[in-house]
Amino acid sequence: MLLKLFTRFFAGGALAIALSLAPAVHAQGAAYTEINPPQPTDSPGKIEVLEFFAYTCPHCKALEPLLQSWARQLPSDVVVHQVPIAFNAGMKPLQQLYYSLEIMDRMDLHEKVFTAIHDEHKRLLNKSSIVDWAADQGLDRAKFEAVFDSFGVQSKVLRADQLAQAYHIDGTPTVAVNGRYITSPASTGGYQQTVAQADKLVQMARGN
Repeated sequence: MLLKLFTRFFAGGALAIALSLAPAVHAQGAAYTEINPPQPTDSPGKIEVLEFFAYTCPHCKALEPLLQSWARQLPSDVVVHQVPIAFNAGMKPLQQLYYSLEIMDRMDLHEKVFTAIHDEHKRLLNKSSIVDWAADQGLDRAKFEAVFDSFGVQSKVLRADQLAQAYHIDGTPTVAVNGRYITSPASTGGYQQTVAQADKLVQMARGN
């Protein structure tokens, strides 16, 4: 059984969570938990799936290709958003990296970040090392740096932190479905099982 609190790349305390504002989470068996009251979503008219992840998490790297394959097969009424997590200040630059790639429409490099950290053992610890890596991938250094520091990226990072607090996220990867259910490899016992459970939760959210 995977541990709920996965090994993290950076030292430091866990993300501070305001318990008084967090929704109650009630167990519904081993495979998922139910959030009560449900959380509002940012995707009106759609079933929203959020994957809370960290680039430094090896379990997130393992889940990534399975999640992406599943997401490509989902019907049009389902949207999947990934939410990079910072459990401490040292992880903030990697949140900025994710949203910089998103804004620059270079999500083709998303999985390469996992490869760089876990397979190539690159220490993407700060802005300088991340900008160097981005430039090595062929991105314009000045443009990437401007986006990395932009208000748009900072706003997205702030929203990611708000979501982590609202969903009481204390480990990665964690998958939330439509503000109502949460599942993870820790609760399902595996990566493919997590995707399968998320698919079941989508059906539950649709009312099937």
